[in-house]
Amino acid sequence: MTGRKPPRRGPRHPDRVAERMDDRNHLLALAERCEASSKPDRGLDADIYEALGFTVRRKPTRFATRRSPAGGIYQQGSLWKSLGAVTGDIDTAVTLLREKAPGWSWSLQCLVSDDSLAFQALVAECSGQGVMGSLALCAAMLRALARRTGEPGEQP
Repeated sequence: MTGRKPPRRGPRHPDRVAERMDDRNHLLALAERCEASSKPDRGLDADIYEALGFTVRRKPTRFATRRSPAGGIYQQGSLWKSLGAVTGDIDTAVTLLREKAPGWSWSLQCLVSDDSLAFQALVAECSGQGVMGSLALCAAMLRALARRTGEPGEQP
């Protein structure tokens, strides 16, 4: 024996583990909000972008009108880009999914029935439902990211 201690197993920083679990729970709560939503929601859009690591600048609601943009996201140094309608536009949801999880498999289908949740999405073996395809895809993506965040050794 050399007298050296064996490498430490498990998490070194309990605060980071707790933080990852909080992130995971937040992503799961956002997925539930997507499934419960009956229409696109700009506040939910901003919350999703923030949870995925974007810096979001929110416009004050006090002076906002229907035509006021919801805010913006900070990208590429000093570029502010308008906040994408991820809960209302399938193209925006797919673009965000490809950016945050390149290479993940996903599918979306529309179910014709009397049920109000007409769309089902599958992202990396995690499912989501919604009244719109974009909401279902967001729910499934957030669940898949939460699962990845909860795995040992993985970063969000």
